[in-house]
Amino acid sequence: MSFCKTLLKWYDINKRELPWRQTSNPYVIWISEIILQQTRVSQGIPYFYKFIQSFPSLKDLANAQEEEVLKLWQGLGYYSRARNLHSTAKYINEKYNGIFPSNLEDILSLKGVGNYTAAAISSFAFDISLPVVDGNVVRVLSRIFGVEMPFESSSGKKKFYNLATKLLDSKRHSEYNQAIMDFGALCCTPKLPKCESCPFVSICIAYNTNNINKLPVKLKKIKITKRFLNYLIINHEEQFVLSKINQGIWKGMYQFPFVEVDNKTNKNKLLESENWKKFFCNYKYKVTGSSEVYLHKLSHQKIYATFWFIDVHNFNKNNFKCVRKHEFIKLPIPRLIDKFINDYKLI
Repeated sequence: MSFCKTLLKWYDINKRELPWRQTSNPYVIWISEIILQQTRVSQGIPYFYKFIQSFPSLKDLANAQEEEVLKLWQGLGYYSRARNLHSTAKYINEKYNGIFPSNLEDILSLKGVGNYTAAAISSFAFDISLPVVDGNVVRVLSRIFGVEMPFESSSGKKKFYNLATKLLDSKRHSEYNQAIMDFGALCCTPKLPKCESCPFVSICIAYNTNNINKLPVKLKKIKITKRFLNYLIINHEEQFVLSKINQGIWKGMYQFPFVEVDNKTNKNKLLESENWKKFFCNYKYKVTGSSEVYLHKLSHQKIYATFWFIDVHNFNKNNFKCVRKHEFIKLPIPRLIDKFINDYKLI
């Protein structure tokens, strides 16, 4: 039996029942694919339901405020996905009158849509014969067929796409794409793959050469930088003092103002640091308490955050946003800030 037929036979028995598989609506499929970038299916499903409920059509999303979109996205991370989602909805609404484009080239031109996402939308929404190649697919193909090239390299991409295209079923291509992704997610997992129940174990090169843990080959990991942030909880006239983030991964969201230092330090050294003195140069203040250190991991950074409770006299709220509790809960904030607020029951 061929690889394709064996895989589809496995899929007929083991396929996952996922909400976006009940439709061929390109808007719904696009939403699901953007959510699932860098997100596990189990984590993404509740967000998918929230988005479809809040924005049942592309025009609803296009007409929303960016802060609404970011608030719904809160907790998923990689917030550029949400900003791109909103921007692209407005673009489709204007250029295509709210109708999602069906041409591959047009889909690829959309902000936040790369080769994988374009292929997935084309395959699942428009039944176009294109292979989808995500992390699950790369892992399956590299192990079973012994591909020792990193997918991140240009030659690796070409190798995997050629192999995926060659294996694609001519009749059930959409189901085949779902099948190979499910197989990677359920059977050929990153750690502790279920080789004992794998229908390809007899032909799997990685299994038969004892190289399962070495494949797929990956390029060297990116360097992780450490940041030490000291957030300032300033209660001004029964209002929280916030600043809007204008750049970086949390752009468009809100956070407490902060003082950044070069390394972990104690209270006395922090208060003598140049950045701290610069922030409080025109104020009389008193530190009334502090939180534990929060470690927040991002793809390129490790943030060590401490939250300081500050009483400030005659605070100048220019360049800041002061909000009451009932307003705060409506604003999009990073997960780090949200966790602190919940831990200390500030709202």
